[in-house]
Amino acid sequence: MIERKMKEILKSKEGTNKALIVLGARQTGKTTLLKMLYGNRNDVVWLNGDEPDIQNLLENITSTRLKTILSEKKMVVIDEAQRIKDIGLKLKLITDNIPEIQVVASGSSSFDLANFINEPLTGRKWEFSLYPLSFSEMSAHNGFIEENRMLPHRLIYGYYPEVVNSPGNEKEVLKQLSDSYLYKDIFTWESIKKPEKLMKILQAIAFQVGSEVSANELSNIVGLDNQTVEKYIQLLEQTYIVFRLGSLCRNLRKELKRARKIYFYDNGIRNSVIANFAPVELRNDVGQLWENFLISERIKYLQNNGIFANRYFWRTVEQQEIDYIEEMDGILHAYEFKWNSGKKAYLTKTFANSYPDHVFKVINRDNYETFVM
Repeated sequence: MIERKMKEILKSKEGTNKALIVLGARQTGKTTLLKMLYGNRNDVVWLNGDEPDIQNLLENITSTRLKTILSEKKMVVIDEAQRIKDIGLKLKLITDNIPEIQVVASGSSSFDLANFINEPLTGRKWEFSLYPLSFSEMSAHNGFIEENRMLPHRLIYGYYPEVVNSPGNEKEVLKQLSDSYLYKDIFTWESIKKPEKLMKILQAIAFQVGSEVSANELSNIVGLDNQTVEKYIQLLEQTYIVFRLGSLCRNLRKELKRARKIYFYDNGIRNSVIANFAPVELRNDVGQLWENFLISERIKYLQNNGIFANRYFWRTVEQQEIDYIEEMDGILHAYEFKWNSGKKAYLTKTFANSYPDHVFKVINRDNYETFVM
């Protein structure tokens, strides 16, 4: 069993009189994680939101009946909580009226679960995102040397648990995920009328990883208006398939102000969307794969270690650029990513003069572990 960093994070937050909310894409291992933590405990009530009888049980539940159901228990785990109507109010009912009960809830999509929990549970919850497996977690499982050897493979097939645990069948697993399963919540809740358009947007984003993405350009590619394209991108973000990186713009008139890049949380999904599983040695987009891998792994690292940072890229109209920037405690940490360890990279004087409080580092195959673990 591959140990998840989130396991210790959740354990550290138990007993704080707040609900623990675990969100993430489908198949990232939320149910497995919760069963690992709480599945064998006798003091836990386990409720599966996918079960119709559980949905009916909680539909018009009162605090009095909840106390009866949860009597002599220390915890209630609600898996697939987004399936339960007005879930935020139900969770609030427990945290307010039965404070001795620790509430844990998981959901496969933030745009449904989070929208219904944020207001009712203001100040009453810890919220976390469970991403696909990380390089750090796999290094702890396999050993760093072995996982480092697997790096070219991970750049192609990514870190979804079922993919990692299905050697030789990675393509089939990824095809099943990327064909429809990951987007099931979008199709169900948002009544997307043209799912083929959503897939075209994903493909366009996949080909532009590492480059600026324009809603206007995407709308021309897929034949939708800008507003609809923005809505689709937001839904893809809320289901933990892609994430945006905005541009740093503070000092210079020539800095790009509204530019953004869009990355995938998992390289395997990105490659599946464009149906390209060619090995690294035969590809012309290895720089894009490397950049997407590093930034998505960095997001996992930051969360798993409780580090808070603002994230950007930087570019000017003259095409001076920096791949990735983190702002922590008033210091800008600028990074350039190079797959080829022998390729040099230099910080532009424009950036250095405009932002004197900075640290600059080149991340390549010789030192990437210091960036992701």
